[in-house]
Amino acid sequence: MQNRMAKLGVAKTEPISNKVSWTAYLGWAASLVFMGGLIWLYQQNDQLKLDLEVVSKENNTMEQQIADSQNSLEKTEELLNTIRDKNVTVVALGGQTVSPTSYAKAYWNKVEKKVFIDAQGLPDPPDGFVYQVWSLKLNPLTPTSMGLLEDFVNDENKVFALTNPNESEAFGITLEPAGGSETPTLEQLYTLGVATS
Repeated sequence: MQNRMAKLGVAKTEPISNKVSWTAYLGWAASLVFMGGLIWLYQQNDQLKLDLEVVSKENNTMEQQIADSQNSLEKTEELLNTIRDKNVTVVALGGQTVSPTSYAKAYWNKVEKKVFIDAQGLPDPPDGFVYQVWSLKLNPLTPTSMGLLEDFVNDENKVFALTNPNESEAFGITLEPAGGSETPTLEQLYTLGVATS
């Protein structure tokens, strides 16, 4: 029978083995390791992007702080130059009955018609109230509002620039209801100072 099969050209077949070669397992293992490596690299890349974003935000914050500091320094230098000007008259404003420990200073530049009020010596106004600055003529007593010390609590240096076109003989600061008053509330006069010529 084998001869017959050989004559017919039928080849002898070997039975199929259930054994898988170790190289196939090695190939699958290498594929899994490669996939795991790719996933790890992808995660590392994402983490690096997040870290870079955080550093970038911190950099922007630092740059803004430097710019703010520079701006603050420039304003301080400008203020110092202004109050040191030879045309500036310094008027000390002492505490009054309602607040004897209060004090302020007015730096009055008559040429530029400006007054810088250094109100560091005033307590924070209560809610719903604001400090109002007055230019005074003394005889007869004639008050003219120069403006309000707005946002007093949040102002760090407590120096306020106001326009003063008046021929002031004195300056006073009163505590007034929010928005200010037409005339000063003399019972709430915190500071007063006479301008010497």
